[in-house]
Amino acid sequence: MDNLSAFDIIGPVMIGPSSSHTAGACRIGNLAKEIVDNKLKDIKIYFHGSFKETYRGHGTDKAIIGGLLGLKTDDSKIKNSFELAEEEGFSFEFFPVDLDDVHPNTMKLKIIDQDNIKTTIVASSIGGGNIIVTELNGTEVKLKGEYYTLITFHNDQPGLIAKISEILQIYNLNIAEMEVLRKQKGKQATAIINLDQKVEKNILQLLKDIPGIQSLKLVKPLV
Repeated sequence: MDNLSAFDIIGPVMIGPSSSHTAGACRIGNLAKEIVDNKLKDIKIYFHGSFKETYRGHGTDKAIIGGLLGLKTDDSKIKNSFELAEEEGFSFEFFPVDLDDVHPNTMKLKIIDQDNIKTTIVASSIGGGNIIVTELNGTEVKLKGEYYTLITFHNDQPGLIAKISEILQIYNLNIAEMEVLRKQKGKQATAIINLDQKVEKNILQLLKDIPGIQSLKLVKPLV
């Protein structure tokens, strides 16, 4: 049997009636904030499944906004997250939708930051406050906020992944998990690389300078 943490068994300390609907929603917001890594301007949130039915009554709406503000699951200020978001200067709207064949506790976030860069995230709350991001800007991913995660969008070409691994090895950065995804041979591919250690800015720049790298983002783990 796999070892289970207390978080897996009972979930985190949280504000609200349900770990999936409040703690999970808050952590989705936290992870989305890390992914965007810029001041937020406008957010549209699309609730699917049980989220769609209960997001007001269970406080999912306040929890996701609280998470986007950087509030943690046990922060009492979550109940005032709408007012805090207005003070921060970003607007938000909620929409009940059907996202087809996804987990019942799923939401889609369409985010515009202060530089008018658009980010689309699909994420699910899978129980006990645990979450997973399954789609980023239309590309399939698997992000749980457990590691320092490198996300690369790159040309599907020989040797590129090897070069990434070489740089990580030189700086003694250990790969815990890695997945490479592509929709079509020779076109754009995506690498999701989970690391045990923090990646410094100079290393990120070396990775960004690899020929064939279109864009690269580092997502920090959730606390």
